[in-house]
Amino acid sequence: MSERLSHAAVSNSSFGKNPVDNSLFEKITDDIVQQGYSINPNALPNELASALFDLLKQMRHTEIDAAGIGRKKAHMVDEFVRTDEICWINGDSEAGKDWLIWTSELRQYLNSQLFLGLFSFESHFAHYAPGQFYKKHLDAFKGESNRVLSIVVYLNHDWAAGDAGELVLYKENDDLNGTKILPNFGTLVAFLSEDFPHEVLPAKRDRYSIAGWFRLNTTSAERIDPPR
Repeated sequence: MSERLSHAAVSNSSFGKNPVDNSLFEKITDDIVQQGYSINPNALPNELASALFDLLKQMRHTEIDAAGIGRKKAHMVDEFVRTDEICWINGDSEAGKDWLIWTSELRQYLNSQLFLGLFSFESHFAHYAPGQFYKKHLDAFKGESNRVLSIVVYLNHDWAAGDAGELVLYKENDDLNGTKILPNFGTLVAFLSEDFPHEVLPAKRDRYSIAGWFRLNTTSAERIDPPR
């Protein structure tokens, strides 16, 4: 995707009634251009991160499902690959609505700077109980280029190195030298979906996060993307 990674002019953004701090968006953009990923500790606005954490904690067990792999007929639960639980985020709650506004601002900024053609965004909460994991994988579905940029936000207060549960980002064709990121509260990670295999290591305590993907519009007369 490097041919799309060039800068352009951008207008001021706004998040709800408050101005967005474009310095974070600018850093993410620069990092993506330079290395394909961006790691930003304590980056998500604290008020938004706290509201999302509160929303997640209020959810009933019946609202969170065992995560699977693939879509539609290909969807399956495979506990050898992943053992977490997820719940998709929509705009029904105030926190969910604010999250979607914030990610929309980021999408518009990235498009104006990098000409990525990002069309839509989808995301879900993820809960990993102690010992749960997600083995190494790519976020872009095989044979499709619908997911362009992945983002992960962590919602874990007072996370210590001994709690483990790191996200590990690998470069293609390099299984040994991964970059480890602790899932500290407010940390935001972004990376090109097709270029970075990654995994979630088992943690020693409950681990909460949001995973999201900026997508292209690959809808055609033959199919709707994404399938629901």
